[in-house]
Amino acid sequence: MNHYQHPSAIVDDGAQIGEGSRVWHFVHVCGGARIGKGVSLGQNVFVGNRVLIGDHCKVQNNVSVYDNVTLEEGVFCGPSMVFTNVYNPRSLIERKDQYRDTLVKRGASLGANCTIICGVTIGEYAFVGAGALVNKDVPAYALVVGLPARQIGWMSEFGEQLDLPLEGQGEVLCPHTGARYVLNGHILTKMEAR
Repeated sequence: MNHYQHPSAIVDDGAQIGEGSRVWHFVHVCGGARIGKGVSLGQNVFVGNRVLIGDHCKVQNNVSVYDNVTLEEGVFCGPSMVFTNVYNPRSLIERKDQYRDTLVKRGASLGANCTIICGVTIGEYAFVGAGALVNKDVPAYALVVGLPARQIGWMSEFGEQLDLPLEGQGEVLCPHTGARYVLNGHILTKMEAR
């Protein structure tokens, strides 16, 4: 075993967990899960069979990552945030063949107690505020908050709000890294260093 696993954690046969990952108290990882390197699964996390968690993700306490959820590299899932995988669940009606895919792209942050409705894509380095309800796709670098979530700004890869309008034209440097971000319409792009 090339990862840390607390004695109270249950990792079913077949699960793949990358080097240097940490599986803390009362975690359950199902046998079909694939988890990358350097991942932290906090206390009481559940990971389903058809789940892919990329390298260096942090899944905080009390998060269930259900089937058909993919987290790319470096995703942060705040405490007690919620994923779903069936849009219209009923206890008396079997809908396991209706799971919708949810994709959280590289570097995105999902705040504590937010809810991600299945079938959406959260863009690279997007930031979902604590308690938000996401029921549609979130653009890369967007800052979204509220019920339902709406965009109120833009975030840098460093995790600081950028001084840009929601749409139009603009350019700003991240005060922490010096990276240049260019807004064109409703798309924010990080430019390569010259």
